[in-house]
Amino acid sequence: MSDTKTRTRPAAVLLTPAAEQRVADLMASAPEGAIGVKLSTPRRGCSGLAYSVDYVTEEAAFDEKIETPGGTFYIDGASVLYLIGSTMDWREDDFTAGFVFENPNAKGACGCGESFTV
Repeated sequence: MSDTKTRTRPAAVLLTPAAEQRVADLMASAPEGAIGVKLSTPRRGCSGLAYSVDYVTEEAAFDEKIETPGGTFYIDGASVLYLIGSTMDWREDDFTAGFVFENPNAKGACGCGESFTV
């Protein structure tokens, strides 16, 4: 008889309570057919990679799935390596609102903060 224990792997990205609430708000007004919100890192911007958060209508085989109180949050399977250990927050002030990322894998970012390099 084996006495091995299964250890739960921590999520690649930690969502702050504000980010979880924003996911809930997005899912509350999601278009029909949306099953969650997905984070990916498409190639664009002056530094090479950008953060993109979009609705998703179907689960992809290698996407990481994080259950939050307000809905399912996915991380694109091809982007996970660029995001491991990151924290995702939602910040609003008088002038701007948006997701903010603290990414230990980023070696640099463009001046406007829209893209990063690894």
